[in-house]
Amino acid sequence: MTGGKGGGRISPDDFRHVALAETISTNSECLAKAREGDPGNLWITAGRQTGGRGRRGRAWVSEPGNLYASLLLIDPAPIARLHSLPLAVAVAAHRAIRTVMPPAAAPVEIKWPNDILVDGKKVCGILLEGEELADGRRALVIGIGVNVGIAPEGALYPATSLRREGASASPDELFAHLFLAVAEMLSLWDRGAGIAKIIELWRAAARGIGETITVNLPDRSLSGRFAGIDQDGRLLLDTGSGTQQAIAAGDVFFG
Repeated sequence: MTGGKGGGRISPDDFRHVALAETISTNSECLAKAREGDPGNLWITAGRQTGGRGRRGRAWVSEPGNLYASLLLIDPAPIARLHSLPLAVAVAAHRAIRTVMPPAAAPVEIKWPNDILVDGKKVCGILLEGEELADGRRALVIGIGVNVGIAPEGALYPATSLRREGASASPDELFAHLFLAVAEMLSLWDRGAGIAKIIELWRAAARGIGETITVNLPDRSLSGRFAGIDQDGRLLLDTGSGTQQAIAAGDVFFG
């Protein structure tokens, strides 16, 4: 990871932050900076996005009042270890959100792989995008959207906002916590070498391990018992056939 001290170890001082009033997409802004030669460890936030996007190209509602933040990393880890990065980011987002929630608030949990739920409803989505640059470097952008004051209606998964769940923090206040939590988790992740500890933290915050779930894949749906995740971060689904099926990507629904 660029800008780090002592190998993969980094601190909050290694990161820069640019705040925009409005942009098409903070992820797109980060990728544009990467193509211009930015060294990475750059946060870009925006008060509003006009073309935000989620996983599988879904539109992301991006009205003022929520947090829209993206982090540009350059060559953050060997390719073989990048699969575990979303878990580290999810743990960081979970910690930041939990920090701003009042003591009596509903549980804050991670829905595999990296959505954050409050009281079983989605408040945060994370989208990672990568690109091979012309100079041979690899850019990776971590986009994080948090429903701070506004929750979208008619979403694929039930949604809520931090304000609705009792938190009074502004988007800027939440970002301050996120900034620190991501630096801490990326240091612990240590370019993928610290994945065992990250998985331990992820499991401790996870929603639904041991419960019956349905996983929607692009071509079919599977149901079974959520047995946890493996060392590569894949969801383990016990369908009752005597073996556990490892799933790398899909939409999880409980009950």
